[in-house]
Amino acid sequence: MSETKKIEVMENILSENDTIAAEVNRAMTEKGIFVVNVMGAPGAGKTSTLKQVIRRLHGLKPYVIEGDIESDLDTVTLRALGVETVQINTGGACHLDSPLIRKATEDLKLPSKGVLFIENIGNLVCPAEFVIGEHVKLLIVTATDGSDKPYKYPLAFEKADAILLNKVDLLPYVEFEELFFMNGVRALNKHAPVFKVSGKTGDGYDEVVRWIEQKAAEQ
Repeated sequence: MSETKKIEVMENILSENDTIAAEVNRAMTEKGIFVVNVMGAPGAGKTSTLKQVIRRLHGLKPYVIEGDIESDLDTVTLRALGVETVQINTGGACHLDSPLIRKATEDLKLPSKGVLFIENIGNLVCPAEFVIGEHVKLLIVTATDGSDKPYKYPLAFEKADAILLNKVDLLPYVEFEELFFMNGVRALNKHAPVFKVSGKTGDGYDEVVRWIEQKAAEQ
C-alpha cells in the first residue's frame, strides 16, 4: 500500500509540474523568448558553455537562470559579463522544476526578445525527468568522463535535442571511444546533433550557436 501511495504522489507532482511548464512555455513563446534547458553533470562545463555561446549570439539578447544546490558563484561570473541572471538555490533538490522557473522568469522581467538559458542542477538523472518550460534541451557531456555515459544515463540522451561533447581538446590524453559513444547515443536518439566543443579553446561553438539561432527563428 505504501508503494502505491508513493507512485500516486509522484504522478501528481509530475502532472502539476507539466501543467505549469506548459504555461511557462506559452508565456515565453508569446514574449519571443526561446528557452534552452542546459543539462549536464557537475564539471561538464555548463557555465563555460554559456559564456562561449552568449558571446557568439547575434541579435538575440541572452538571459540566464542559474540553478545550483548552493552558492551563486556562476551567477556572479555571468553578471560580471553583463548578462541578466537570476539565481535559484534548491538547498538540496537535484533538479529545477517549473514552479521555480515561473517565479524566476517573473524576477527577470525579460524586457526584450532573446534566449533564456536555464542552467539546471549538475546531475545526469533528475533534470531529464522534468520539463520546465523549455523549447529545447541541451545536454553537455565530457570526453574526460568516459564514453559510457549514454549506456549509464539513457534518459538524458533520449530527451536531448542537442548534445555537446565538451573538452575534446583533452581527447589525446584520455581514454574515450568515440564510436562506442556515438553508437550509444544513436541507439537512444536518432536525430539530435552532436557537437564536439572545447569550453577552454572555444572550438565548435560557432556551430552550436548557429543551431540555437535556427531553432529560435523557427519558434
